[in-house]
Amino acid sequence: MRPIRAACLGTATALATLLVCAPVAAAAATDTDSAHAKGRDRVFTIIGRLAQETHFPVNPGGAPAQGDRAVFRSILFDQNGNEIGDTGGTCTTTRADNGGAEECVVTYNLPGGQLSVQGMVFGFLNPGPPPSFDNGITGGTGEFDRARGMVHADTIAPGTRRFTVDLDH
Repeated sequence: MRPIRAACLGTATALATLLVCAPVAAAAATDTDSAHAKGRDRVFTIIGRLAQETHFPVNPGGAPAQGDRAVFRSILFDQNGNEIGDTGGTCTTTRADNGGAEECVVTYNLPGGQLSVQGMVFGFLNPGPPPSFDNGITGGTGEFDRARGMVHADTIAPGTRRFTVDLDH
């Protein structure tokens, strides 16, 4: 089984790692207007802390393999440290060589609705902190309906990621 890594919180988190990893009340305390209604881009930053992660290896006790899966949940916070939501997601290993690659699907539950995010995370099997990654926003609900854009994730501490959400409308 591979070492436990902070999820893509979705994406990140995957988004965690998305962000497996592992993302808004006050939309990260900076923007509460609906970007869809305003017809403009919207960027905000949230912090995700890994709360739970379970691994389902193809080869229990063996080397990482294609098909390994991680299921995770992270708690989301605004820049002031206020809890604003959570993420839930899965990442499936698609390549176990050259540092590894995994496909992650993450839902960010935020005030005002949900964001759906998915994409690849490369290098998650390399030593050191989990790598940064970018995943695409594929949709949403509520104020995030028809959302598109991307989530950039950076590991800022063990089990903690910073997600920069860039919504295009």
